[in-house]
Amino acid sequence: MDINNILADLEKKNPGQVEFLQAAREVLESIEGFVNENPQYDAHKIIERIVEPERQLQFRVNWIDDSGSIQVNRGYRVEFNSAIGPYKGGLRFHPSVNISILKFLGFEQIFKNSLTTLPMGGGKGGSDFDPKGKSDIEIMRFCQAFMSELFRHIGPDTDIPAGDIGVGGREIGFMYGMYKKLKNEHTGVLTGKGLGWGGSLMRPEATGYGNVYFAKEMLATKGETLQGKTVAVSGFGNVAWGAAAKATEFGGKVVTISGPDGYVFIKDGITADMIDYMLELRASNNDVVAPMATEFDGVEFFAGKKPWEQKVDIALPCATQNEIHADDAKALVANGVICVSEGANMPTTLEATEIFLENKILFGPGKASNAGGVAVSGLEMSQNGMKLNWSAKEVDDKLQAIMISIHEAAKTYGTEEDGFINYVKGANIAGFIKVADAMIDQGVV
Repeated sequence: MDINNILADLEKKNPGQVEFLQAAREVLESIEGFVNENPQYDAHKIIERIVEPERQLQFRVNWIDDSGSIQVNRGYRVEFNSAIGPYKGGLRFHPSVNISILKFLGFEQIFKNSLTTLPMGGGKGGSDFDPKGKSDIEIMRFCQAFMSELFRHIGPDTDIPAGDIGVGGREIGFMYGMYKKLKNEHTGVLTGKGLGWGGSLMRPEATGYGNVYFAKEMLATKGETLQGKTVAVSGFGNVAWGAAAKATEFGGKVVTISGPDGYVFIKDGITADMIDYMLELRASNNDVVAPMATEFDGVEFFAGKKPWEQKVDIALPCATQNEIHADDAKALVANGVICVSEGANMPTTLEATEIFLENKILFGPGKASNAGGVAVSGLEMSQNGMKLNWSAKEVDDKLQAIMISIHEAAKTYGTEEDGFINYVKGANIAGFIKVADAMIDQGVV
């Protein structure tokens, strides 16, 4: 496999799609040696096929705002790979959404879903619609208009979207209602549904919980635990909320959360009241964490800054892509960080990742460490298929078992000669094998 030629061709076909090209480079560089040792993958042109989406949809979304004006947004769905199951991946509503970001997310989702051991392919979608500042009625109108096109391309055995940034229970409810009306059927076509109509317990906190479970497994390889460790968390949405709660439960001291406006430093560690307040901040649609500093004593706000300047043992980036740059990684290493576990999708740049790996830091890549969310989405699909609901303990037990399994797979393929575990390489290879073998078995389709 000539990786440079493949990447050059990919860049030529996808000009300006920097996030997608970054994700592709990270995967291909880490699996290059393995693919070259297993010539069947090159013979079947698996790499050239796996980097191309099976289907890429773009559509217009017209809706009417509260003033009666017509608004126009773009909707997308990238159905990347269905070798091991129906397409599965979230919908993101945010002004930054474009085809590059969705292709990067969909590509990552292929390997993430493979790692869960559940039968799910990779996909992603969304819109440049911004829910911030919109009324519930405006959001409903947009969701209904969005689904009036998307419904043609999805289904419980074809493509099962979920939530992501800007898409929570409210948006899933509006879209599901429209799908049900258009299709005249009550099926598990979306995950993240309300508990009273097909949703699963534990879904909102699953990504954050799973991230901490993965960090716990990484620490155990060094004989360490979260007990007494200082933890920096970025973000303040569902992932950060779940991560902060579970890290605290395991004895860690969570000293930061962050938003677009900056971050707060919590001297004595986050409390249960503060964790609850995070949800209030998120529900306010204001995307700011500064109010934490006025609401609680011992909390200091740092405007326009990121939490990676603080001296911590563990970093859990749970906000968005490329939030840890090379300088941030250098600061974390200099301050003695021992473990970085990604709760967001690709929150660490390639340069920053290299710094962590060069310094032998325990580093959990998002496709492994944040797979808890899609894992519980897969469990929701299973519950829908069987027309039953599991208890929170049953779901949590299954989630922990899946995260332990993902860690074991990444460890198996990522352990190097000196004993260091390169989880990036391990997760990519483990996720690749299952999908690539299925593609070979199913022929050139």
